[in-house]
Amino acid sequence: MWTILAATVTTRPEENVAEGFPDRGFKAYWSAIGVSQFGTAVSMVTIPMVAVLTIGATPGQMTWLVVMELAPAMLAGVPAAAWADTLHRRLPPLIGCNVVQALVVGAIPLLWWLGSLNYPALLALVGVSSLVRGLQSALSSPILVQIVPREHLVDANGKTNATRGVADIGGPAAGGMLMAVLAAPLVVLADALSFLLSAALLTRVRTPPPSERAPRERSRGTLGEVVRLARALGRRSGVQALATLCVAQGIMQPILVLFLVRELGLGPAPIGLLLGLGAVGGVGGGLLLGRVIGRHGPGRTLALGTAVSMCSLLALPFSAPGVSGAAAVVLFELAGSLGGTVMAATVYGTLQSAAKDGEVAKVMALAGTFLQVGGLVGSFAGGALATAFGLRAAAGTAAALMPLLLLPQLVRWYTARWRIDTATIG
Repeated sequence: MWTILAATVTTRPEENVAEGFPDRGFKAYWSAIGVSQFGTAVSMVTIPMVAVLTIGATPGQMTWLVVMELAPAMLAGVPAAAWADTLHRRLPPLIGCNVVQALVVGAIPLLWWLGSLNYPALLALVGVSSLVRGLQSALSSPILVQIVPREHLVDANGKTNATRGVADIGGPAAGGMLMAVLAAPLVVLADALSFLLSAALLTRVRTPPPSERAPRERSRGTLGEVVRLARALGRRSGVQALATLCVAQGIMQPILVLFLVRELGLGPAPIGLLLGLGAVGGVGGGLLLGRVIGRHGPGRTLALGTAVSMCSLLALPFSAPGVSGAAAVVLFELAGSLGGTVMAATVYGTLQSAAKDGEVAKVMALAGTFLQVGGLVGSFAGGALATAFGLRAAAGTAAALMPLLLLPQLVRWYTARWRIDTATIG
């Protein structure tokens, strides 16, 4: 999801490096993002498994692990975005963030090898990684807008989300199989190496030098401006739908691995394989998004993604060990990744097109904050429900909330003839 999870200045045609799409600059950026996403997908399985199997984390501790994964990035997002909007050169600090991420993530297997890896240390490293990820997000979105023509932004978001889907297929599967022969902390090294390779690929991206860019209004960066943008985003139905999806999916975030291990009796290799197979939906959604949105428009496309997302948790709370459990996991991942990819790419592309000059990073950071708050609320609820009533009760609550929170959005778009807000933000 956090990737669902995972941040804008409207780019004028004359500001773009490329005459067409996709061009060499976007392909280099796309490759760098894809490599990093693959490594992160490996850690998405291995770090929770480190917490559960190596450290013996409880549901409450898993909740705090999710909080530390999300909260620092959320808190850093808006200040980092205000800073990023003032920069002319964003690639060097983005490359530096990737190097720092490699060092932080690489500390997990190092501490394990030294016999010093414990829950507080894992929590701290996850928190630092989250903080750096907030800086990366603030820097990445304006770079994408610089190198992609405005009319292709939704398609570009679809392609990067499809790459995330490919990573979500291969990453968990590779992580699960590696954990069958290696200790989970050692498998985390794949994520550290992916950040280094991503940094190298980013050196091939070219953005217009400051002298070639059209003059921009200097961003004021005031609290009043942030409040104004937050209010404008909060009124947009696409952001509302994505945030409510994050609440429902967030309930499953801290308990999913525990549910698969304790309720369905799955080991590391089957968990990695099943989670990877489910991400096929994200690939399909991302690759087909440009064609679908060209035919049906952003509102109808967003409604389609929302409807698919509502189906993702239909079976998981009622599944049992064996074939039914495996099928429920695949449905959860398949529908969740397909619907989430379509929703996120549509909303993000629409926001990037609607943002004013000098506000691209702040708009996307604020949108990300809405989603992260929703995810944090869901994560706290999931941990509390699992502790008080059990894992199945928590999963059942998430399944019930999904249609309850998303169905009103579908009704709104239907009664409004499937329109989604595309007016300029401001």
